[in-house]
Amino acid sequence: MMWYETRASKILGIDYPILQGPFGGNLSSVALVSTVSNAGGLGGYGAYTLSPQEIIEVDQQIKAATNKPYNINLWVSDTDAVDGTVSDEQFKQAQTLFKPYFDEVGIALPEKPAPFKSRFENQLEVILHQKPPVFSFMFGLLDEDVLEQCRRLGIVTVGAATILDEAIALEATGVDLIIASGFEAGGHRPSFLASAESSVTGTFVLLQLIKEKVKTPVIAAGGIANGRGVAAALGLGADAAQIGTAFLATEESNATAVHREMLFSDNAKYTTLSRAYTGRLGRGITSRLAKDMIHKEHGFLPFPLQTQFMSHLRKGAIEQEKWDLILFWGGQIAPILKHRKAGVLMQSILEETTAYFDQL
Repeated sequence: MMWYETRASKILGIDYPILQGPFGGNLSSVALVSTVSNAGGLGGYGAYTLSPQEIIEVDQQIKAATNKPYNINLWVSDTDAVDGTVSDEQFKQAQTLFKPYFDEVGIALPEKPAPFKSRFENQLEVILHQKPPVFSFMFGLLDEDVLEQCRRLGIVTVGAATILDEAIALEATGVDLIIASGFEAGGHRPSFLASAESSVTGTFVLLQLIKEKVKTPVIAAGGIANGRGVAAALGLGADAAQIGTAFLATEESNATAVHREMLFSDNAKYTTLSRAYTGRLGRGITSRLAKDMIHKEHGFLPFPLQTQFMSHLRKGAIEQEKWDLILFWGGQIAPILKHRKAGVLMQSILEETTAYFDQL
């Protein structure tokens, strides 16, 4: 049996058990998804910020670019704000805390945003209507009847766990596959049973804990960027590996040129988990602002109000090239990145993994 003939490959209908991490916040691209899927892996598109109509359009574009399986990703819980808003007092507190940075960039503090309404229900309807081959979700559980509907429609479902308890909960609902998301990973920690700060197990420990207790096939994610990482994950019992940062750094992703350069720069040696930019804990390349904000979390707005608030500062900082005010998403593995083209990266992962198992 070849290393790539795993339960996950079979379930997902792909040649190689290599998944490209689906990036939210406008970092995914149709080009990246189709490149990875056409190369025999599973491309992924993070759609949680998109309107239902935009998801339909993206799905149609992906279907036109590849006839292979691909994954669309949503967030089950897309707000932490009670009734979608905060008190005026709380908003003033955030304004005061971040005012020095707005002053530095020379822009006015934003007004309090309108209450945020969850879009997940409407987004989920679109998934059931468009029937992407794979639907992955984070930040929670889906009702068993929704998973049953997906099964009837031929949609493979993938949930994400950051601790063993979350994996056990996901299995109980009947998902097809479970992602073991280690704290090395770039981007948000999709924890949902306990605080993200307390759910910080490394990929290879989490993978082994889940394998011990759960029968559902497991996808290892976090800290994997090449064939040796894939081989290590498979050696510890993973059925597939999901690779985020290495694909985010390629020309095909929708990351800005400066974001990609940061991932290949010396700055990438230092990453931090911060809530300062979105209100949810996520890993990116350490910024001056993130450092300043350690232990000041009480002054942040809940997700996604903090994202909306900070988007003004981000825009100003980008225009003035004040990169130390921006958190560029990235994982701890970034310093070993080598490839700038997704097809070349994919090829190299497959060759390295094959070479590793051939040596055995």
